[in-house]
Amino acid sequence: MRIISFCADSIRSAAKRGFFDWVIEQDADFICIQNLGAQEYDLQEPVFFPEGYNAYFFDAAEKNTNGVAIYCRGMPKAIMTGLGFADFDMEGRYIQADFDRISIGCLLAPSAHPQSREGQDAEQQTRKNRFFEQYQAHLNKVRNKRREFFICGNWNIARNDDDLQDPERNRGISGTLPEEQQWMDTLLTDLNYVDAFREVNGDPDEFTWWPDEDRTDNGWRVDHQIISASLRSKVEYGAIYKNQVFAQHAPLIMDYDYELFP
Repeated sequence: MRIISFCADSIRSAAKRGFFDWVIEQDADFICIQNLGAQEYDLQEPVFFPEGYNAYFFDAAEKNTNGVAIYCRGMPKAIMTGLGFADFDMEGRYIQADFDRISIGCLLAPSAHPQSREGQDAEQQTRKNRFFEQYQAHLNKVRNKRREFFICGNWNIARNDDDLQDPERNRGISGTLPEEQQWMDTLLTDLNYVDAFREVNGDPDEFTWWPDEDRTDNGWRVDHQIISASLRSKVEYGAIYKNQVFAQHAPLIMDYDYELFP
């Protein structure tokens, strides 16, 4: 089973840059896209609905912001939108496709990343922290269900220095704060989830996001596929596709030894 996760920073812009031309050649079972920057009803062109996929969207209430989508090879038993978080669900941050025993989630976490260190927004950071507090409680709850999870998306956190091209330059700003990195550590230890990419690739120079768009400098790894611990042995392959530029983020490709569709 192949899952591709991609933060588009505008699905229209990514499409113009050839994202859909590329992704339909990858034979993925699921394509999870975050930060669409468009409402579903505005996406009428065939390019946004590739043949062979069922497409599901969750829009933000505010036009042309956020939004997430899942493209599935097969028909899910159910689609869940939102996480039950009153302060965040209208922002189009989460969609989930449920099958018999597994769920595929597509997540766009809030960002408080500043344009400069002087531009750090304390209010936005407090809000981001509140989201992750609620999300930790949610993940702790669902891990006890008889269900396995693949949660794909832009988490807006680089877990440690290996996930930053220039750790000193970025220390102390949103996405690298101690409480954020501790949250990720708790997720992967106490809550017993797994960073799928790190199961097969431990290289310290693998990045998915370049906030300055210059891919020779200041890379971050903030796009993750986080999976249930029971799926650890199913991780086969992971790669970040950087041969073409579709957005400030690069697609994350993960293969699992798990057959869902014939």
